[in-house]
Amino acid sequence: MNVLIDTLNTYVGTTIFMAYSGIYKPVNPGKYRGNPTNVIYRSLWERKFMVFCDNNSSIIEWGSEEIIIPYRAPDGKVRRYYPDFYIKVREKDGKIAKYIIEIKPKRQTLPPNESNRKTAAYRNAALTFVKNQAKWSAAREYCEDRQMNFLILTEDHLGV
Repeated sequence: MNVLIDTLNTYVGTTIFMAYSGIYKPVNPGKYRGNPTNVIYRSLWERKFMVFCDNNSSIIEWGSEEIIIPYRAPDGKVRRYYPDFYIKVREKDGKIAKYIIEIKPKRQTLPPNESNRKTAAYRNAALTFVKNQAKWSAAREYCEDRQMNFLILTEDHLGV
């Protein structure tokens, strides 16, 4: 998988900031799993990954928020998780591998700093972290049951 990430960093390029949304029009709509006229990105990091998936010849098929994974939220309710991406990749050895990929800021993948426990920002970060952990645990289980891999990509992987 490191080759995929290294290729992503060199292929798509420069600095991109999070928090921008729009509709992506695939150059290779036949590779897209889902409706290629309604591909929505919720950040420029997601758009960067879409461009990578669309143009990389090793990626046979990809989709954005096309898979639904049920999970139990911290409040005890069963909710639905829509991972950012699904990709089917032909690896260097010729084998086909499938991945579910989530794009997140690194700070949301780590527990919040406990020195700020009394602040609203800490409470929000803690809730986000716990929700994400519940989603990602369900995603790992989902992938394991289907011989897939689950990856979380951050700004470090995307080269931003």
